[in-house]
Amino acid sequence: MEITYYGQSCFLFRIGEHQVLFDPFISPNELASAINVDEIKADYILLSHGHQDHVHDAERIAKNNNSTIVATFEIAAWFGNKGVEKTHPMNTGGKVTLPFGTVKMVNAIHSSSLPDGSYAGSAAGFVVETENKAFYFAGDTALTFDMKLIPEQFDLDFALLPIGDNFTMDIHDAMVAADFVQVDKVIGMHYDTFPYIQIDKDEVKEVAQMADKELILMEIGQTINL
Repeated sequence: MEITYYGQSCFLFRIGEHQVLFDPFISPNELASAINVDEIKADYILLSHGHQDHVHDAERIAKNNNSTIVATFEIAAWFGNKGVEKTHPMNTGGKVTLPFGTVKMVNAIHSSSLPDGSYAGSAAGFVVETENKAFYFAGDTALTFDMKLIPEQFDLDFALLPIGDNFTMDIHDAMVAADFVQVDKVIGMHYDTFPYIQIDKDEVKEVAQMADKELILMEIGQTINL
């Protein structure tokens, strides 16, 4: 499984012949200025909630690629009204089988509204199960006991967790979340983009090491294989 990081909480997963993009916020992000949004190819775009720093480039990329946007009913409808032709509405607790695997929408503790102030439903995370791997994309969330339900249904290989604090979990809560979902490998996200969420990378790595977790902090534009 190939993973490319585009900053904030935006990751592109290449799963077999399919390309799955999460939470595209690229063009306004000064840290991602080297990324050409129009070169990004995506078959599916999964949106965890409606905030601008997670959906800003979704319409542009979807229209460029005829992508399917997968999101809460409210977000899917909002993008449909903006001319995105292919959407798949979901809600918390629901699961859908797509060509690359199954996607389950799970609870996240966070607010959610769209850039124009429209109601965006509840914030969510996703558990994606493919032929060879299963992973948890937490979205923006606080630490919650609901995470303990995930390993009762899925055997996860890794998790993508927010670590920037202020709007989401910090590294300490993220390490507890990793225990809750029973993973030893964590990809950090939602940090450094804004002053509110700047982190000390040496400090968070030390916290992860003390928790006996492998913390991966990807560079923007970097691609790894897991």
